[in-house]
Amino acid sequence: MHIDARHLPNNSIIEGDLCIIGAGAAGISMALDWNNSRHKVILLEGGGFDYDDSIQDLYSGKTSGQKYYPLRASRLHYFGGTTGHWAGMCAPFDPIDFKERPWVPHSGWPINMEDLEPYYAKANEVLEVGPYNYSYRYWNEKVPNLKPFPLDDTVIWNKIWQFSTARYNTLYRDTIVNSKNIHLYTYAQATNILTNDGLSEVSDIIVKNHEGKTHTVRAKQVILACGAIQNARLLLASNTQAPKGIGNQNDLVGRFFMEHLEIAIGELWLFEPFISDLYSWDYGQTRASAELAITEDLQEQEKILNGTVSLTPLKVAQYMKPRMETWQNEDPRKSMDNVFANWGEADEKGRNASGFIEKAHQLNIRIEQAPNPNSRITLDSKKDALGVPEAHLHWALTRLDKHSVRTIIHILGQEFGKSGLGRVKMKAFLRDTDDDLFPEETNGGWHHMGTTRMADDPQKGVVDSNCKVHGISNLFIAGSGCYPTSAAPNPTLSLTALSLRLSDHLKKKV
Repeated sequence: MHIDARHLPNNSIIEGDLCIIGAGAAGISMALDWNNSRHKVILLEGGGFDYDDSIQDLYSGKTSGQKYYPLRASRLHYFGGTTGHWAGMCAPFDPIDFKERPWVPHSGWPINMEDLEPYYAKANEVLEVGPYNYSYRYWNEKVPNLKPFPLDDTVIWNKIWQFSTARYNTLYRDTIVNSKNIHLYTYAQATNILTNDGLSEVSDIIVKNHEGKTHTVRAKQVILACGAIQNARLLLASNTQAPKGIGNQNDLVGRFFMEHLEIAIGELWLFEPFISDLYSWDYGQTRASAELAITEDLQEQEKILNGTVSLTPLKVAQYMKPRMETWQNEDPRKSMDNVFANWGEADEKGRNASGFIEKAHQLNIRIEQAPNPNSRITLDSKKDALGVPEAHLHWALTRLDKHSVRTIIHILGQEFGKSGLGRVKMKAFLRDTDDDLFPEETNGGWHHMGTTRMADDPQKGVVDSNCKVHGISNLFIAGSGCYPTSAAPNPTLSLTALSLRLSDHLKKKV
């Protein structure tokens, strides 16, 4: 069922069993899990079904610290959320990602890989990926020409990815709109969370729109699924009863913002051409491909973070500009056009290259960011059109981030040299071991994680192992904001699995 909140009488009361705030990957996945049940599910979306500049403006904000994309352009604010332009890369976390690692401050989840495993298969279905099998052996039997580099597998292994083309806006719109028990309210931007006098239970969600309408939502269970930046912003801005914001009694809401660092770290010059489809992919065509990953034992030995390395033919990569440069327009559509235009130009220029460069590849890393309490979301003094303070992102990196990137390129150089395959050339910004800074062209993956981190101890996290906000009986958070650490893979598969786990938990409560 679909209701446009702009057309409701002002000050309407909306009541249900479950209220999910946000209709992106997490929110829609959860709502679908309740479809055809006896429970009334309220799904709130601040925008409509199409891009709208005035709605996108609600995501405006400021950034400081390490250079970042404009906040307005780093997400999409309409039904389906950022699945409207994601690349679809899917891979599960590794067991090490859940562990407390002494060399990674603030690491460790209160759950483990086994707790999430049952929900990964279901997440694969929701995202319309292939089977829940990410082993090289399986895919090597299914897809031709997946020849791996002959490297020491006690050092480097091939992490498999699958690829989704799911666009939730079109894929699940009809299912949600035609559902008898899911009530989708568009143009219903959550602006405030109210609780009982004891701050122990959410009583009301205040929603507004540009037509000047204000409505109140009441539900037995409330789930924030607006993304890591917006979830933190809404909690912090809900300060009429709790001066520091809802769930922020320990000053943790908004802290530990994490991104994936994505940057070219070197070049691989092979002695001979290596013919394989294992390390390349084409959107909408490739079923599975691999990136080079460092084994768990070596991560512990070298005291580094978890990351993976992909290859791009150097004849093309040499003409590709950093996305941090091309994605700087406040309009996400124009930023995307800029990126694709550059990629097309690079492909055209590199197409006819010949000689030694045909055996060369750019090495690109995607690596987790070390959890850092100084990397955080706070509120700005400027307010949006609905009266909510805008978000301010301070993106802060650490010495461990740079050490890990530098160590990984060293490991690759050693292993490719020992194998007799070729030589690796390190990028200049990694050569000075006393330099902990990253260049401005360091890309993020548009992967926002960690602002409402999970921990059993309220002094260490915002939510518990079931994603419930500490101290509030009926407020939960869905999505990658709950991640204590960010792992190497793109977050969508795992945040979907985590949201489905939360959905199962809530079924026991209502």
